[in-house]
Amino acid sequence: MRIVHQSTTFAATRFKHSSTSSTQTSSLRLPVSTKECPALNVPTVQGECLLKYQLRPRQEWQRDAIITCNPDEFIAEALELPNFQESVHEYRKSVQDGPAPTEKENQFPEIVFLGTGSAIPMKIRNVSATLINISPDKSVLLDCGEGTFGQLCRHYGDEVDRVLGTLAAVFVSHLHADHHTGLLNILLQRERALASLGKPFHPLLVVAPTQLRPWLQQYHNQCQEVLHHISMIPAKCLQKGVEVSDPTTESLISSLLETCDLKEFQTCLVRHCKHAFGCALVHTTDWKVVYSGDTMPCEALVQMGKGATLLIHEATLEDGLEEEAVEKTHSTTSQAIGVGMRMNSGFIMLNHFSQRYAKIPLFSPDFNDKVGIAFDHMKVCLGDFPTVPKLIPPLKALFAEDIEEMVERKEKRELRLVRAALSQQLAGSPKDREPLPKRAQVEEPQSPQSKKARA
Repeated sequence: MRIVHQSTTFAATRFKHSSTSSTQTSSLRLPVSTKECPALNVPTVQGECLLKYQLRPRQEWQRDAIITCNPDEFIAEALELPNFQESVHEYRKSVQDGPAPTEKENQFPEIVFLGTGSAIPMKIRNVSATLINISPDKSVLLDCGEGTFGQLCRHYGDEVDRVLGTLAAVFVSHLHADHHTGLLNILLQRERALASLGKPFHPLLVVAPTQLRPWLQQYHNQCQEVLHHISMIPAKCLQKGVEVSDPTTESLISSLLETCDLKEFQTCLVRHCKHAFGCALVHTTDWKVVYSGDTMPCEALVQMGKGATLLIHEATLEDGLEEEAVEKTHSTTSQAIGVGMRMNSGFIMLNHFSQRYAKIPLFSPDFNDKVGIAFDHMKVCLGDFPTVPKLIPPLKALFAEDIEEMVERKEKRELRLVRAALSQQLAGSPKDREPLPKRAQVEEPQSPQSKKARA
C-alpha cells in the first residue's frame, strides 16, 4: 500500500509543479524518438479459482489455496452412501431395458443449463441462463444472468469462442439483475471471439423488454460503447396478435426467424414484475420449446405453450410456501408441474430454484415420468427425456441427508403455523375479551428494574 501512496504523492507533486510554472515548461521540447517501441512480452497465466499473486516479500504466484478436485474421491464417497449403489444399479437396468440411445442426427435441439438458481450466484447454482443449441452452428441464449460467460468457459473450455460465434440471439425475460447483468460481458466477449475466429462482426439480436435500452444507453454513455453490439427487438412486438408497424423491427424479426430456422418466436406477458415475458420457440422441424422466465402460474403461458415439446419452468419454492410464492411472484414445484400438465407439454424441466435448495430441491408428490430437475452444466436433448426422471431415485439417495434436513425444516415450519393458528383462536375467544379486574387496572406502573427482571 505504501508504493501506491508514494506514486500518488509524486503524481500530485508533479501536477502542482507543472501548473505553477506553465510558462517555463512550455518552452521545453522533449526529443521525439522515431524508433518503434518493442512489443511487450507478457506471460499469460490461466486463471484458477483461489489463485493469488503475492507482491511481498517475493513476487510469485500462490497456488496453495487452489482446490484440486479428484473425481475418484467423490465417486468413492458416493458409493459408500446407503442405498446409492442399489439405486444406480436399478437405473442402469431400466436404461438397458428402455429405448435405444438417441441417434446423432436427432441430438438437436440441445439444451445446456448454465444457471439454475435464483437471485444471487452461489458455488453450486449460478443465476439464470439456458443455452439452446438449435443446430451445430446456431444457438439462442434464454436469459443472461451475472457470470454467464464464466459458465460458458467452464462448460466448453477452449471451445468457448466457437460457441460464442454460433450465438444468434439472446432473450431477456425481464429486468431483474439475475436475468440480464451478464449480457454486457457476453457482447464484449462475442466481439473478441468473432475476431479470433476470423468471422465478420455483426450485431447480436436481443429480444427484451424495451426498458433494457435505457440501461444499455447509460452504460454506453458512462462506461463503454456497447450499443453497436446489439439489434434490439422489443419483446412486446412478438406477442400474438400484435401488429408491427416499424419496418426496421419487422426486418429484424424476419432475420431472427430465418437465422435460427424458426417458424415462430412468440412472447407473452407473465405474472411477475412489470414487463416480464415468457417465450416459445417453434422450429421448422416442429419441435417447440417454451420458457417461462420468472412467473406465478400463468394462463397466458399455458395458452402460448399448448402442445410444447419441452417446458422450462421456474420452480423457485417448495410446496407449502404458496403464500411466500405469491408475495415474491414465483411458483412452487407443484404449480410449475401443473402448468406443464395443463399445456400438455411432452416434458417439463424445472429450474430457477431458490438458493436454499442449492444442492437439490424438495420433491413433491406431483413428480412423474414427465418431470426432471435441472442442474448447472446439465445437457439434455429430446431423446434424453425418458431417462431424466429415472435419475431421481439415485439423486434422492445421493442427497439423502440434505433432503432429510429440508423435511425437518418443513415440519417445524408447519408446526409453527399450527401453533400460531391456535394462538389466534384462543386470543379471539369471548373469555379472553372480558375486561380486566379493577385491581389490575389501577396497578401502579412498574419500575424499569422490575421490567428488566421480568424480561
